[in-house]
Amino acid sequence: MKKEWPVWEVFIRSRSGLDHRHAGSVHAADAKMALENARDVYTRRQEGVSIWVVPSASITASDPEEGGELFEPAKDKVYRHPTFYDLPDELTHM
Repeated sequence: MKKEWPVWEVFIRSRSGLDHRHAGSVHAADAKMALENARDVYTRRQEGVSIWVVPSASITASDPEEGGELFEPAKDKVYRHPTFYDLPDELTHM
């Protein structure tokens, strides 16, 4: 019986970027191989300056079904919403 290598999620920071962005996934036996595979697959044209690889099994994600509850702000923390502040007319980017 053939056993598949684990899946690793790949995050790349581009030359002009400040943050790492998800690029895709690779199969690899270990972290070193995952980095090498990610480099070969996702930075062939020297797009990146940094690569992160994370075992997919280590990622915990929110459930889209519970999104409302998870992302809904607490009703007792109205100070987080500046709806009752008077802003000057010159302020256009709030």
